[in-house]
Amino acid sequence: MEWNPETLQFLSQCFLHTLSPNPEPRRLAETNLAEATERPNYGLAVLRLVAEPAVDEPIRQAAAVNFKNHLRTRWAPTKHSEPNLPTLTPIVDAEKDQIKALIVPLMLSSTPRIQSQLSEALSVISKHDFPNLWPTLLPELISSLSRASEASDYASVNGILGTANSIFKKFRYQYKTNELLTDLKYCLDEFADPLLKIFKRTAALIDSVANSGAPAANLRPLFESQRLCCRIFYSLNFQDLPAFFEDHMGEWMTEFQKYLTLKYPVLEEGGGDGLTLVDELRAAVCENISLYMEKFEEEFQSYLGGFVEAVWNLLVVASASSSRDRLTVTAIKFLTTVSTSIHHTLFARDDILQQICQNIVIPNVMLRDEDEELFEMNYVEFIRRDMEGSDLDTRRRIACEFLKGIAANYKEKITAKVSGQIQSSLALFAENPAANWKHKDCAIYLVVSLATKKAGGSSVSTDLVDVESFFGSVIVPELRNQDVNGFPMLKAGALKFFTMFRNQISKSVAMALVPDVVRFLGSESNVVHSYAASCIEKLLLVKDDGGRARYTSSDISPFLLVLMTNLFSGLEKPESEENPYIMKCIMRVLGVADISREVASACITGLTSVLNKVCENPKNPIFNHFLFEAVAVLVRRACEKDPSLISAFEASLLPSLQMILAKDVTEFFPYAFQLLAQLVELNRPPIPPHYIQIFDILLLPESWKRTGNVPALVRLLQAFLQKSPHELNQEGRLTHVLGIFNKLVSSTSTDEQGFYVLNTVIENLGYDVITPYMGHIWASLFTRLQNSRTVKFVKSLLIFMSLFLVKHGCQNLVDSMNVVQSNIFIAILEQFWIPNLKLITGSIELKLTSVASTRLICESPTLLDPAASRHWGKMLDSIVTLLSRPEQDRVEEETEVPDFGENMGYGATFVHLHNAGKKEEDPLKEIRDPKQFLVASLAKLSSLSPGRYPQIINENLDQTNQAALLQLCGSYNLSIV
Repeated sequence: MEWNPETLQFLSQCFLHTLSPNPEPRRLAETNLAEATERPNYGLAVLRLVAEPAVDEPIRQAAAVNFKNHLRTRWAPTKHSEPNLPTLTPIVDAEKDQIKALIVPLMLSSTPRIQSQLSEALSVISKHDFPNLWPTLLPELISSLSRASEASDYASVNGILGTANSIFKKFRYQYKTNELLTDLKYCLDEFADPLLKIFKRTAALIDSVANSGAPAANLRPLFESQRLCCRIFYSLNFQDLPAFFEDHMGEWMTEFQKYLTLKYPVLEEGGGDGLTLVDELRAAVCENISLYMEKFEEEFQSYLGGFVEAVWNLLVVASASSSRDRLTVTAIKFLTTVSTSIHHTLFARDDILQQICQNIVIPNVMLRDEDEELFEMNYVEFIRRDMEGSDLDTRRRIACEFLKGIAANYKEKITAKVSGQIQSSLALFAENPAANWKHKDCAIYLVVSLATKKAGGSSVSTDLVDVESFFGSVIVPELRNQDVNGFPMLKAGALKFFTMFRNQISKSVAMALVPDVVRFLGSESNVVHSYAASCIEKLLLVKDDGGRARYTSSDISPFLLVLMTNLFSGLEKPESEENPYIMKCIMRVLGVADISREVASACITGLTSVLNKVCENPKNPIFNHFLFEAVAVLVRRACEKDPSLISAFEASLLPSLQMILAKDVTEFFPYAFQLLAQLVELNRPPIPPHYIQIFDILLLPESWKRTGNVPALVRLLQAFLQKSPHELNQEGRLTHVLGIFNKLVSSTSTDEQGFYVLNTVIENLGYDVITPYMGHIWASLFTRLQNSRTVKFVKSLLIFMSLFLVKHGCQNLVDSMNVVQSNIFIAILEQFWIPNLKLITGSIELKLTSVASTRLICESPTLLDPAASRHWGKMLDSIVTLLSRPEQDRVEEETEVPDFGENMGYGATFVHLHNAGKKEEDPLKEIRDPKQFLVASLAKLSSLSPGRYPQIINENLDQTNQAALLQLCGSYNLSIV
């Protein structure tokens, strides 16, 4: 794409139309731009358009966004997860060099909105190219920073610092490697000194401007500059303490302490976001001193006392304000770090501990207006923070973490003081419940948040209160309250306590309250009915000693109908149409309850109704997963109990599943195929004709193009092959199935699925049917073995050959292989079967391969031939290794590393339905003990040729295996003669 007036006109018009409110010109422009991206120098042309001052600002801004996104996908394109989709064409090196030459000066001369987009684009480039492929970047930024600083051009200074901040962020989150440390050293050598200079220069300017009484507008860019310097400081110090920063620690720390202690009234009291701007700088300082406290405590300790005092004083003021969250959280984190260090004695005095509880913890744990608003307006986010532990950066959680930190050294004192605060809060509530309900919420929150989890389980404990007594006097009154909508935050807290301490609450007490919890499913509050659903779901998971479920189907039978009615009614409440907590509870109840025909009918109707709605716009993957799990567990448990329900379930479900396929709801394809497989498996042959139509769709090559569908399609194909093998041999279907096998087995990412198909064919069809195809099957397998051999493939091949042998006999195995190439069987046996048999894992697989290998040496004329005695002996040696040694002694770690791109294929999109899982079939049910089978077979064989086999065993089995074989013979009172 050449840069000329025509290109300028074309791109300007396209970007103008992308801003159009009318869909037609907008779509046309987007199509034209998508086509243009394939042309050489497209990115460079868009960047030149951004640089064109004559073009309107909105067009240039749209172009800047497009340029940034273009670089994200084309600078270093990754291999597409779907093998059928091509990888995007990368930007060529010559174009990259021109973009690098233009972007820094253009970014610095741009307006703020365009500057931010170009800064992000520059970060994209630097992620891949900096510093090795872009050695000029840092020197260019440093010289630009120097010029902008001398000119006091803080718009440019902050643009450069913002870019540097983006580039250096990688030092915070990447693993420490030699390569990373080399890059860090280069950045420190180049940038540490200029960073300190601009930081000190800006600090002096802040002092001067603040003392001169200048307006807030003059201070704003200076505070933003210092904040960015602090973030860069954090990145450059994250891995280790650099010598430059250690040498100049005093200069940095003096300024840091100043920002925590001084006030800037013109900003802080001037309205707008002035206070936020100052607090963001203070929060960045707190993160820096926390980093030094955690990692460089010895070097930092001389400054510690001053910082603790400064942060403490700042925190007492900030805790009283509802709008200073970030500063409060970072300040408490710093004090928490100190409290868990050797300097914890700074908090040891009783009066300090009392102040911590009264002035820091309680004000930050008490509910604020913002919490109530979040509870009412965004229940998903509230629950995410409150119940799921993503609230590490909230005031409530961090205040409790601070208490835990201090309690590590002063547990008894803290327990006493917090227990006193809890009792005070409850006393205030008792005085005036309606006005002081937040104090009761605070008491419940403290008990729940400070509870300690027992290792390796879901049990929690607390020293703050007696759980049973607290539950009876504080929690039960809330649960018994008949008004499910009154004081919803208190109800939510009570339900959370019940859920959290469910293991400690006796069954009789809990069961008396479950009908009340069921009642709360009817609450209008999304949080309350979500917590009620979660409470029931978690109760059903409680296990007593010995792993027995505490709550069984008989416990929930009395109120099962009202429970299911309330759960489905909950899904009709505003904003809870796709509530994952309710759907997870439905799934869990259906997995435990005794499902009558009445309940089954109502549930399948309710679930298919929900399924039809979410098909229109699948947007909540967690809810959708539990929905399909609920359907699967209902189908499995109800139909196992009453097979006559299958046709009724099909009548409800099949139209929905067919709609998923017809409307191309690709997100649900793997689920739909697994449910179809479940329904096919539940049918008795012959399966109904409408399934044959699905079978034929399944055989179309288009169905297999999406890698994410493959495991579910294979599962469905297996179900068809098992239930209607006679249909397989009609209308060329077997040819199609083997074509699918051939495609799957040729790729390392799907070869295991290919073997599942092949094994099912071999297991369910007679040898006369598969004989014409065996040559092609072996040729495919041997070609793959030759071209791309992996441990996984070889193990799958051994299992297939073993299955073939037990189903169709030794001679058919040997002869069908040798048709492909003369004597190839012995070559495969020697190179693959014998050395890899020991790698087999899994009880069914181990039995299958050991029995097949035993039959081979005891029945196959090829191996019974005296000329093959070495092969016979080595095969027995491998069988004894497999059967006598523990798995960890015979299976080494697999050396090959699967290709990440291939694995991402269906790993990212295929989700296994636990409740629609395939039952593993044992092809050798008649053989219980493979060790006994081996010894009995050998004893019988040796009795026909006494004296022959002991010699072969002596020559070919290692001493450990000879001893193991002798021990096995003794165990079963049999001998090899």
